Amino acid sequence: MHMLPAPWPDPSSLPSGTGAPLPDSFFIRDTLEVAPGLLGKLLLSRAGDVITGGRIVETEAYLGAEDPGSHASTKGVTARNSVMYGPPAHVYVYFTYGNHHMLNFVTEADGTAGAVLIRAIEPLIGIDEMRRRRVGRTDRDLANGPGKLAAALGLDLSDNGHRLGEGNLAVYVGSEIADGEVTISGRVGLSMGHELPYRYFLSASPYVSKGTGGGRK
Repeated sequence: MHMLPAPWPDPSSLPSGTGAPLPDSFFIRDTLEVAPGLLGKLLLSRAGDVITGGRIVETEAYLGAEDPGSHASTKGVTARNSVMYGPPAHVYVYFTYGNHHMLNFVTEADGTAGAVLIRAIEPLIGIDEMRRRRVGRTDRDLANGPGKLAAALGLDLSDNGHRLGEGNLAVYVGSEIADGEVTISGRVGLSMGHELPYRYFLSASPYVSKGTGGGRK
């Protein structure tokens, strides 16, 4: 028998200052604005009918055909990158390296490729469930990398293409981040386009991934 997903919690029961879910208009912008803008926001998953999530502390921007590190740097729309060209505020999940799922949020206007990879969160909600999914890991290591994050939140390819708030994922307003709290660097783990300063992370957060990229503050 099909089970209804766990309901989203009332914002008043979430960490102080969580606020309302982000509107679609937040994502209908330049990807290079959305990526740093997601820092400090609260990401929630209800995969497996359990609410898990935390504060976004690291992101990477991926643009269209002109970005050599992007899935959109092809001759056009493909089966894999089609979600990147679709409406914003949707989830783009892909499988890589034979065992990792990667979580992205689609940006830009419908028909323009763009997405933000969520590289790390600070676990705040459902930590016991995240520990169960990531057995043997310290709390700092539960979601400090994109593959780790997807595993901790219980995500897989079935989440691909869903609108935020309607599938297993939602993003709330969260806390404001000052410019001085953010470091910008090159992206991690790319063979091309790694030098572009499209990675953003909270400088003082111990939950940022261990990957390094050349860059600037």
